[in-house]
Amino acid sequence: MSDERRKFTRESAQQRKRTLIEATLELVAEKGVQGATVRGIADRAQVTQGLIRHYFSSKEDLITAAFEHHMTQMTDLTFAPVADVKGSARDQLRVFVQSSLMPPVVDPRSIALWAGFLNKVQHDAQMKETHARTYVQFRDRLENLIRAALEEAGLEAEPARLYQLATACNALIDGLWMEGGALPEAFAPGELSQIGLTSVGAIIGLPLEP
Repeated sequence: MSDERRKFTRESAQQRKRTLIEATLELVAEKGVQGATVRGIADRAQVTQGLIRHYFSSKEDLITAAFEHHMTQMTDLTFAPVADVKGSARDQLRVFVQSSLMPPVVDPRSIALWAGFLNKVQHDAQMKETHARTYVQFRDRLENLIRAALEEAGLEAEPARLYQLATACNALIDGLWMEGGALPEAFAPGELSQIGLTSVGAIIGLPLEP
């Protein structure tokens, strides 16, 4: 048994599942969902196929778990800098937009993963539910940032209006994120963040540039 295999057998169940999920994500990014076979995942994680079946009832369950892990990780990565902001609510929203449109959030591998998962999201009920849930969680957190920034500036909005603003800003950021990850060479350093700040500010009626 290799040193890696011995290390794996000593890991906790949660660590083992994380290793399998990370191996799955690597293969989806490289080859798409169809290319992430059980055998390929087992080889990448340096485990037996039987161990995968011990933790996941099917390949579909593992793919769904990997998708949810990726989406949650992206949300956490995007919002992490906001927690460190000691300034105003407007500053928090500004930092959120900036972090959404800069590395490590804007990353070609993340785009490859999204593209790899997209078809399965459209045709698999469990994947679609996971996508809907993680999307709503992200949008609601963005809506809270927008609400706080507007209230701070004396520009309160009704819940229905806040929902529209958050949906529009999320769509804008998603579009810039995809273009930045797919064509990183097309944008100067900081350009996407600047476009995002100007555009989100225009949507909510509150300038965000420093």
